[in-house]
Amino acid sequence: MVKVTEREIFDILSGKISRAINRTVLKAFSQEGIDITTEQWTILSCLWNKDKIIQQEICDLTQKDKPSVTRLIDNLEKKDLVRRVLDPSDRRNNLIHLTSRGISLKQKTTEVVNGIVNHALKDISDDELISAKDVLLRIMYNLNLY
Repeated sequence: MVKVTEREIFDILSGKISRAINRTVLKAFSQEGIDITTEQWTILSCLWNKDKIIQQEICDLTQKDKPSVTRLIDNLEKKDLVRRVLDPSDRRNNLIHLTSRGISLKQKTTEVVNGIVNHALKDISDDELISAKDVLLRIMYNLNLY
């Protein structure tokens, strides 16, 4: 078994890579005139894959708590990117629905994010990526059982 140094453990647990990615994406969004945060992008990304879903489903998909998702949706509503629509099958729920403005952001943000991902993954082989993905998925699985 490969020994991981305390510094490497700290870097992993402190989310150093995640923060670097978020900073890079946020800066690129700003340079492209895209007025959303990376957290808002995660909500929009869920809706681009499946529009008109309840807030709890967004919480599950993003692994964010309900108050955080409520705040993000409120801010996306203020920017006219999403709106809440009463769920006809269960009036206790609102469906979160993309507006035309929210739909129109998909292509530009996807291009920006894909460019950053491609840059971040340069010089990393497919085999290395597959191994890294497998390890990270096993870590997630182990933590979900914890």
